[in-house]
Amino acid sequence: MNEIREVDRFECKVVNVIQNLMWKGITVEEKGTKGRVYFGRVNGELNINHGDTLYLGIKPVYEVEDKTMQVTLYDAENKKLDWALV
Repeated sequence: MNEIREVDRFECKVVNVIQNLMWKGITVEEKGTKGRVYFGRVNGELNINHGDTLYLGIKPVYEVEDKTMQVTLYDAENKKLDWALV
């Protein structure tokens, strides 16, 4: 069985963008599994639109309130945009 490493990246598509005052809420869908993750605090000044390609990094963490993974959203230049616990 292959283990997911922190340096692994999974390609995803932006399926929804919500513009708030300072932040963007971004929902992405991973291509292989069609699983979706919402990130609520992406910098509002970044030019991210529906259909754009971004990348997910996944890191197992100790269980925190029934959450076992830290999922991080990256752009094409490997810049960290936001993270969430799932």
